[in-house]
Amino acid sequence: MDLQVLRSFRAVAEGVTVTEAAAAAHITQPALSRALNRLEREVGAELLQRVGRVLRLTPAGRVFKEHVDTVLDSYDRGRRAVAEVVDPDTGVVSLAFLHTLGTWLVPRLVTGFRQRFAAVRFELHQADENGLAEHLLDATADLIITGKDPGHPLITWRRLLVEPLWLAVPARHRLAQRRRVRLAEVSGEQFIVLKPGYGLRSVTETLCREAGFSPLVGFEGEEVETLRGLVASGLGVSLIPAAPDAAAAPETNPDLPVRYLRLTDVQAVRDIGIARLAARTLPPATRHFVEHALSTTTTAAVQV
Repeated sequence: MDLQVLRSFRAVAEGVTVTEAAAAAHITQPALSRALNRLEREVGAELLQRVGRVLRLTPAGRVFKEHVDTVLDSYDRGRRAVAEVVDPDTGVVSLAFLHTLGTWLVPRLVTGFRQRFAAVRFELHQADENGLAEHLLDATADLIITGKDPGHPLITWRRLLVEPLWLAVPARHRLAQRRRVRLAEVSGEQFIVLKPGYGLRSVTETLCREAGFSPLVGFEGEEVETLRGLVASGLGVSLIPAAPDAAAAPETNPDLPVRYLRLTDVQAVRDIGIARLAARTLPPATRHFVEHALSTTTTAAVQV
C-alpha cells in the first residue's frame, strides 16, 4: 500500500465519492477502485461496503481508519518538521479556535504574525469548546485558542486575555437607554444562548446563577452572530461579546440595533487562552506564533 491510496481511503471513509477521490488523486475511478480492493486484500478484511449509492465503513474499516489517520498525520508532520528545520521562517501553523474568535482575535493575530513571517502558511479549524481539545488530542491541530482551560492532563494552557461580556438587548428594550444594569433585572426574560457544549453557554449559566436565577432559554444557536441577530429582532437578551463595530463604546452607540449594557452585579468576563499538548515539541513556526500571540495580547489586552 502507498500513502496516496491511504489518503484516498480516508477521503472515501469520510464521505467523498470514489469518483471525487480519484479526481483528487489524478487517477481514474476504476484504478482507484482496484487500489482500494488491493488495500482490503493486504489488510485481510472488508473495509468499505456499499449502502445505496455510497460507501460506508465496516467495523473493521472504522478500526483501520483510526490507524490510517495516525500514519498520515505523522507523515505530514514529519514533512513539515523537515521543511521547517531547513527554513524555520516558513512552515505551517495548524490552529483551531472558537467560532466567536474568528471575527476579531484570530485575524488580528495572524495578520500581525505574517508581517514578520510572511512565508508561513496557516491551517485554520473552527470548533466549539468541547471539540477544540479533540483537535489537539487527534493531532489535527498544533494549537488551540479557547475560552477556558480544557483541564486535560495532556494539555497545557496559557491565558492570552480577559474578554468582557455584555448584556445585549434590542434597541427598543425597556433597558436600552441604560448604560449599566444588574443581570438580575432580566431574570424573567427569554435568553438567547449558544447550544450546550459551547463555552459561552456555560459562562452564561454560571453568571445567571451568581445573579440568583436560572436563565429562561428561548432560543439556542451555534454562532454568536446568530444570537446577535435574534437579539436585534427583539426575541430576547443575550450575554455576548460586543460586536466589532461597537467595540469602542458598545454601551453608548445609538445607531446599533443592539445595545450593549455593562453588568454591575456579576463579573461578566471570560478567559481567552492558547493551548498545546504538553509533551509535543512544536515546530519553529508554531513556536514563533505562540510567542507572538502571548506578547501581542499581553501588551494590547482587552480592557474590562
